Amino acid sequence: MTNVWNRIAAFKGKIVATLAQRLPVQTVVPSLERSPFYHYNSSFDAIAVMQRHAVGDARPDPEYVTNFLGVKVSPRYFPGILDGRQGTIEAIPIPANWHADIAEWAYALHAVDAAKETFRVVELGCGWGCWLNNTGAAARRRGLKVELIGIEGDEGHVGFALESLTANGFSPDQFKIVYGVAAPKRSKALFPVAEPGKHWGSEPIFDATSQQIAEAERTGRYHVLEAYPLAELAGGRPIDLLHIDIQGGETDFLKANFDEINRYVRRTLIGTHSRVIEGDIMRFMLDQGWKLEMERPCIFGLADGRPNIQVDGVQGWLNGRLIAQ
Repeated sequence: MTNVWNRIAAFKGKIVATLAQRLPVQTVVPSLERSPFYHYNSSFDAIAVMQRHAVGDARPDPEYVTNFLGVKVSPRYFPGILDGRQGTIEAIPIPANWHADIAEWAYALHAVDAAKETFRVVELGCGWGCWLNNTGAAARRRGLKVELIGIEGDEGHVGFALESLTANGFSPDQFKIVYGVAAPKRSKALFPVAEPGKHWGSEPIFDATSQQIAEAERTGRYHVLEAYPLAELAGGRPIDLLHIDIQGGETDFLKANFDEINRYVRRTLIGTHSRVIEGDIMRFMLDQGWKLEMERPCIFGLADGRPNIQVDGVQGWLNGRLIAQ
């Protein structure tokens, strides 16, 4: 996302500040009824899905913020956003919290509901492992086996992901975190060097030339990483949820990896970074016979006559070839 953790916290914070208190599951604050996060399109009852997964017996942990699914998040991952909130339990995020909104939460959990025996999720640009942890915890509570696969280009965030998955009770045989970037094809990519927790949403440079690689190594401003297509990450096995959040590269990734996606992915949840991207993806996926189950457009302001993205959009797609609706 485009510096999503900082942007989304600031924007949503103004709208949902009162939700910082632990509200009853079905509470809707009247002043929030005009929130843009209620303006989603869904083929299922999104709020009911979230309410059904909410953990009623979560216990606070003095070192972590605990969310409505019982997932523990270290405030160290988001300085300035979660400072001083360790030992608290968050309300169910209706319509949103500092991290995500109804559309994204509900669709991820909708994929969990549809899984049988084993829930397998692949998160591209996994950060601290948020959707691995959240969907994994929900699937585990359903009694499913879990396989959690993530790829992340920030070395510090890779450490966060490994730490958080362990803190939330997942064993090493249940997850795999790849230090690299997701890409249309196997190649080299440059990823900006950043302080972990301070910068989320860094954009890689794909298909780096030998000159760019040499310059990156000389200046130390970029890490030189391997870029992986989906086939190398997931190994040609069924995927219940593919979460794509790769800083504007989602259309290229979808098209270049579509044979693999069409063959193995049951549902995909995509963070979109412009209205142009949203239209491109919608046209492509509908042409390929996929079914749109969830959609909320990206939210932007205007700066000098151009859209300035504040919060990414959300699209959730069903592969009708693999799942009969």
